[in-house]
Amino acid sequence: MSDIQNNKKIIFSGIQPTNTPHLGNYLGALKNWVAMQEEYDCIYSVVDLHAITVRQDPSKLKKQIVETYSLLLAMGINPEKTILFVQGHNPRHAELAWVLSCYTQFGELSRMVQFKDKSEKHSENINAGLFTYPVLQAADILLYNADYVPVGADQKQHLELSRDIATRFNGVHGDIFTLPEAYIIQATSKIMSLSEPTKKMSKSDEKPHASISVLDERDVIIKKFKRSVTDSLAEISYDENNIEKAGINNLLSIYSAVTNKTIDEAVSEFSGKGYGDFKLAVGEAVADMFKPVQDEYARIIADKKFLANCMQDGAERAMKISGRTLRNVYKKVGFLEF
Repeated sequence: MSDIQNNKKIIFSGIQPTNTPHLGNYLGALKNWVAMQEEYDCIYSVVDLHAITVRQDPSKLKKQIVETYSLLLAMGINPEKTILFVQGHNPRHAELAWVLSCYTQFGELSRMVQFKDKSEKHSENINAGLFTYPVLQAADILLYNADYVPVGADQKQHLELSRDIATRFNGVHGDIFTLPEAYIIQATSKIMSLSEPTKKMSKSDEKPHASISVLDERDVIIKKFKRSVTDSLAEISYDENNIEKAGINNLLSIYSAVTNKTIDEAVSEFSGKGYGDFKLAVGEAVADMFKPVQDEYARIIADKKFLANCMQDGAERAMKISGRTLRNVYKKVGFLEF
């Protein structure tokens, strides 16, 4: 398995192993991770260190790390051309995060919107890790001198902080870090909850029919779509300015993304048909899309030796690249070489 090739731009991205990825994660990010392998040197990580800012059940977390890693392989991440590793297998992330925290201002972290949001949701556990989380994110990116980081609207602020930290460090010690740029995915419309279509689909939604898991069985997927919230207008049309149409707008966006048809083509296809027919068609399209992923996942998760080898190889390749960066950083700040 080869190292990154250096003749392509580098992309870094990570996913937390907290619950199974849902339809919105797949269409909005993970599907694009697979496509980006053709054009970029990609480094992808299951970021388990980030997950523990919220209390986790240790045995469940271990299981979810393996499941998330296996799912990425099943979706088409190719370990022959892409570095795929578990963050916790590379201690250099935590080591660089400490150094970078000494180049990060308290005021910068206190302005992070995500810290404020998570503090409200987890008021019983407002820990220091939750506060310094963006510094670890910066270390994730800067360790590999990533050129691009795929980001959604909720992560842009963190990427800007990573650039600010890198600029500050470079200003003191020379051009050590590449300044990462946002990779904006031209995409799929935001996928909303099936139960509350004015809210984004979430892995942590407690309503059982609100989200579609990548590993949901076919019958479960179709049942959830049949129960999805729509409206009383009984007209399959798209109007983003009409909040009453939020449910049908969401279903049209999903159908469009899954079938590669335009919204207008989807509307035309179901002209004169009822919501029941349309919901069934969306559910079947999603189930068909996930079937090969689920079959490949079942094969991979059962092959413990293959998984262990992939994880070890990915970690070794990640450590090789990040080791060069960390040694350079340690030298610049004045640490003795060991």
